Amino acid sequence: MTAGPGQGAVRLPAPPAGLLLAPGASGSPDHPVFVALEERLGPRGVVVERYEFAYSRQGRRSTPKAELVVDELAGAAIALAQRLGVPTTGLVVGGRSFGGRVASMAVAGGLEVAGLALLSYPLHPPGKPERLRVEHFGAIGVPVLMVAGDRDPFGRPDEVTEHASALGGPVRTVWIEGGTHDPRNRGREEAVIEAVTDWLAV
Repeated sequence: MTAGPGQGAVRLPAPPAGLLLAPGASGSPDHPVFVALEERLGPRGVVVERYEFAYSRQGRRSTPKAELVVDELAGAAIALAQRLGVPTTGLVVGGRSFGGRVASMAVAGGLEVAGLALLSYPLHPPGKPERLRVEHFGAIGVPVLMVAGDRDPFGRPDEVTEHASALGGPVRTVWIEGGTHDPRNRGREEAVIEAVTDWLAV
């Protein structure tokens, strides 16, 4: 596990009350990293909600466009904050791949949170670097954690680093050595978990 240049010290100023995590397009809220984060962070006072999009709950096979579920995820964050008795600025939102992209779009659209945790952000489709998914980055001003495998075909470290510079808040990038789009593969779950817990300052 390696941190991006000059970024290793970036952490949240204080732990959030809650962490909302959304899965990848064909993923599950029971992703092993999500479950492990819930088990690790709960005793430390951070409530983890592993969110499942409505299309997945309804058994639909096709994934909707990200912009069509932004309001859904923002509503889930608001509901979590209400249950915890805190403003949404007491939460961190994020997720894996598609889920992280949707969370980032919600924040860019005005959802006020403490930070954004992006695991394997899908910078572009594999083999199509011209189809970037960064048009909203300039509207994000909160602290951002980006964790990805250094062999991720959805965005090489140099590509992610280049475009992460458009984010308005402090950014920490962490590369999982040998990891692909799902960097938990080949026993790398713990590196992802450590990166998130360290950034959350818990």
